[in-house]
Amino acid sequence: MNRYSNYHTHTHFCDGADSPEAIVREALRLGCPEIGFSGHSYLPEDTGSMSPENTAAYRREILHLREKYAGQIKVLLGIEQDYYSELTQDPWDYRIGSVHYVQRDGKKYAVDESRDSFIHTVQTVYDGDYYSFAEDYYTLVADVFLHTGCLIIGHFDLITKYNEDDALFDSSHPRYRRAAGDALDELAKYDTVLEINTGAIARGYRKKPYPELWLLNRWLEKGKPVVLSSDCHDKRCLLHGFEEAESFVSRPELLLFRLPNLK
Repeated sequence: MNRYSNYHTHTHFCDGADSPEAIVREALRLGCPEIGFSGHSYLPEDTGSMSPENTAAYRREILHLREKYAGQIKVLLGIEQDYYSELTQDPWDYRIGSVHYVQRDGKKYAVDESRDSFIHTVQTVYDGDYYSFAEDYYTLVADVFLHTGCLIIGHFDLITKYNEDDALFDSSHPRYRRAAGDALDELAKYDTVLEINTGAIARGYRKKPYPELWLLNRWLEKGKPVVLSSDCHDKRCLLHGFEEAESFVSRPELLLFRLPNLK
């Protein structure tokens, strides 16, 4: 049996390409002991999120698959809870807490919709100041555990998605380092797991996973756990880059292959 499982998985109920059952079958083919689904929580501004109706259908389908494949693979019902999404009363096996938007003057601006959109927001809303954008972003990230009650911190430094080789801003700049480091330190106070997310590698935006190595090492130095994640939107990438990502973990004893405290 493969030791890898994936807990950050999207389906056609939100912006993924595949049905949940197709992903379960792929996980079985790969020998995964568990598969966790994490559809995007409803946010009116986000066309890739699950509508309330889709959320209900998603829940029914994942719970059906849990029963259907019992004894073959453990199927978990999770959600990727955006910072600005309303918390539902539905029970989840786990939540991934993520920040996909920043807000100014009551309007939300996407962090990762597209490179052009990201640049446009910084130029028109932040007067070209990428570090001011980063400070707003990381203020939200620092609060994502308290705000969402998540177990997993999703793609911590998503703001770097379009910044490969510092193409847009200097990721070693003191203002950037301070904002990111302070957010990481705040989250480390809580019972959380940081994901090492290979999704941007699979989609050709990055060569290395989130978070950047200096942030990952800072987290590990605090004795905090991590879990591998592919942020899967296509079953062909279910375990994409896991072996390489595992090599970045300087304290292997902190790498979880199963999430704690789950049913």
